[in-house]
This record gives sequence, structure tokens and C-alpha cells, in this order.
Amino acid sequence: MRAGVGAGAGPVRAAATALAVLTAFGLAACTSGPSLETRSAITASPGDSHDLAIGSAGFTESELLAQMYAALLNHAGYRTHLVTVGNRELYEPALEAGQIDVVPEYAATFADWLNAKNKGSKAAPVASPDLGVTMAALRRLAGARGLTALSPGRAVDQNAFAVSAAYARKHHLKTLSDLGRSHLPVRLAAGDECVQRPFCAPGLKKTYGIDIAAIDPKGVGTTPAKQAVQNGQDQMVLTTSTDATLGQFGLVLLTDDKKLQNADYVLPVVNRSRAGSARAAAALNRLSKVLTTADLAYLNEQVDSWRRLPADVARNYLESKGLLPKG
Repeated sequence: MRAGVGAGAGPVRAAATALAVLTAFGLAACTSGPSLETRSAITASPGDSHDLAIGSAGFTESELLAQMYAALLNHAGYRTHLVTVGNRELYEPALEAGQIDVVPEYAATFADWLNAKNKGSKAAPVASPDLGVTMAALRRLAGARGLTALSPGRAVDQNAFAVSAAYARKHHLKTLSDLGRSHLPVRLAAGDECVQRPFCAPGLKKTYGIDIAAIDPKGVGTTPAKQAVQNGQDQMVLTTSTDATLGQFGLVLLTDDKKLQNADYVLPVVNRSRAGSARAAAALNRLSKVLTTADLAYLNEQVDSWRRLPADVARNYLESKGLLPKG
């Protein structure tokens, strides 16, 4: 999973694929600080190991990003292999320890996760809709653990709200502000935690004045949740900004024009002592400069709906953007 639904946390993902290397790592689920093995690496000069392990969290988007990172690093002269670890509680300590060297992450979610790891689950969020503020907090927290957060790109994967295209046309809705001004009662398909989470029902009411009449606890972006909006049982669904299946249900996203959601921009995070060099950063930043939210949704669709292999989809995209030679 990309993130739990917490205060300002990013979207919930469907269950991850099998955890391929958990026993190989033998890691504790969570640690309160850097391990003895990694403390010396925190102040070490940026490293440039020839062999790099690229981590994936096991869901489609993470697999695609990991495949693209690996291909770009291979093209830059590194030798890479992919490692699937299904949750952040396991892959982040592995990243600190140098058992994984590069992972795709989400700026706001990872900043708040690291802060909670330091201060406990009740720690006040450090991320915000402001990308600069969020990145400053993330780089401070990551640096203290021997990690480097590279530059965020243009792609954002954050919580998003969708309505049926017919409903949007009927009521002239393009943004969440439009929905608030309509004063329409809205039954929202989401997780049951939406009742109390700031980015969800409370935030929709406070920021946009949306009348949330009820929460239909069908989950975040699930098929039953989308079907409930499609058939008119509910008026809106909580999903993600890179949801690749909205069109199949006749749904469209409403723009978060007042920036209720945090700045969950996609970015690589690396182990500083093994993959912190300017050369590795330059290779990875090539993707960040071109990948958009719409691109990422389309890539997800090719895997999830068209059943194409992540490795093939990733390489085709890189070739189409001139980041890899064709063939």
C-alpha cells in the first residue's frame, strides 16, 4: 500500500502483491531511529555503488516506477535488480540499511510517515499542500536517516474525488468549489474513516462547504464504490488522482481547486551512501522532468486494464519520451 488514510496522508491502495523478499530481509516492522549499521552512513559522502537494488511496494504504480528507475539507471551504466517489498514498514528500514538503494515515494505521505516514526503516531503532520514546505520537511527527516529525497517531478498521486460525467454536466461541475456552491446533498463512497479524516468529509465541509449527507463505506476507489456512483446510489467517490479506471464507470474527477490535499508528488528516495551520487540523481531526474499525472494514470491503465507487463509498459514509455533508445 502506498499509504494509510491518515491526517493528510495519501490515498489507500488495493492489497499489495506477495511480499517477495520479507524473509530475506528479516527486518523489524518499525524502528524508532537509524540502526547501528546505518548511523555511520548518515554522515558519509554520497556513494555511487555499481550494483543497485530498486525497491517496489508491489502495487502497479510502484512497480511501473521501479521498472523505469531501473531502466534509466541501467542506461546510465549501473547494474540493477528489482526487489518487491509490500509495505513501507519493511522497505524503509531496508533502504536505510542499504539492502534497497532506490524506491519510488510520495513527498507528503513519506514526510508524515518519517515524522510519525520519529515522534509517534500522534505527531502533528509536517506535510502540507505547499510543495516547498513539504520537501523541506521531507529532506530534513530523510537526511537524518541517511536517505536523500531527489527532486519531485510533475506527477502527483493524491486523494481525489470523482462524480459521474452525467451528474457533472447536469449541475455544471468542474471543481470541488462548484459542488460546494451547488448546495447539493452528497452521499460519498469512501472508507469509513472518511468521517473523521481532515482530507475527507471534514475537509470537504470546511474548505468547500460541501454538504456530505452520508458516508457509504465501500472503500477507497473500489469497484463497488465506483459502481455506486455510476448507478446514482452515491454522488461522489474518494479515489486517487492516477486512477486508471474512472472512464470505465463514466466518472470524472473534480479539481481540488483550493488544495485540500497535501503535495504528494512522485519522487525517488535513495540511500545516500550507495546511490547518492550526482550521476544517479541525473539519471533518475530525467523521468521526473517528463512524467505527468496523466501519464502515470495511462501507464497504470495499460497494466491494470489492458493486462500488459509493467516492464514492457515502462520501457515503451521511456522510449516514447526519448529517454531510452528505441529497440
